[in-house]
Amino acid sequence: MPERWSWPYPAFFLVLFLALHVTINFTSVISPEIFNQWSHFMGYNPLVQFIMQPILIAGVVVHFAMGFVLELQNKKARTIKYVKYSGGANAPWVSRNMIITGVMVLAFLGLHFYDFWIHEINYKFVEANPQDPTRYFAETVEKFEPVWRTVLYVISFVLLSLHLWHGFASSFQSMGVNNRYTPGIRNFTRLYAIVVPLLFIFIALYHHLNPITH
Repeated sequence: MPERWSWPYPAFFLVLFLALHVTINFTSVISPEIFNQWSHFMGYNPLVQFIMQPILIAGVVVHFAMGFVLELQNKKARTIKYVKYSGGANAPWVSRNMIITGVMVLAFLGLHFYDFWIHEINYKFVEANPQDPTRYFAETVEKFEPVWRTVLYVISFVLLSLHLWHGFASSFQSMGVNNRYTPGIRNFTRLYAIVVPLLFIFIALYHHLNPITH
């Protein structure tokens, strides 16, 4: 019974973080000034930097570690060998390949950390630059100028959508939620899995098509 090992709370924390992240990022489309203000607050607030950020990183590590362990446990639990595999007749492709989409999303997170988190660490602590609350919008738009990076981000958000489509709903199942609210929860998780990645895709494409003119 490997499913008992599944601990859904890191997944819920990451889902909340995605909602906050896309909300702040979307302000870059509406107002560069507001985006700079929020980004500067998140970048220098001690609560965010020294409490929430380590918790976020730990949540990412725990979530993906649990995914790999659960996948191994599930493989060991499959003692019945089928002569013929019926594919999607047994389960949707996404649910059968969560480990694949998870690895791809993890690879994207590596690029995203390199583009933004490593840059911030270098800017603030290695180079010890003075605070500049107006720099964030220009730095963000610059990241999306190359076609290859924008395409990579778009593909990654599509994979994130597939991962969320099954994973978010499964988190509630892992908690034993099975009542009259289950259909509504399933609809909400699927809507979330579509809307949030689409917003990220829109932001990336918007900044790619609207570069800053120097």
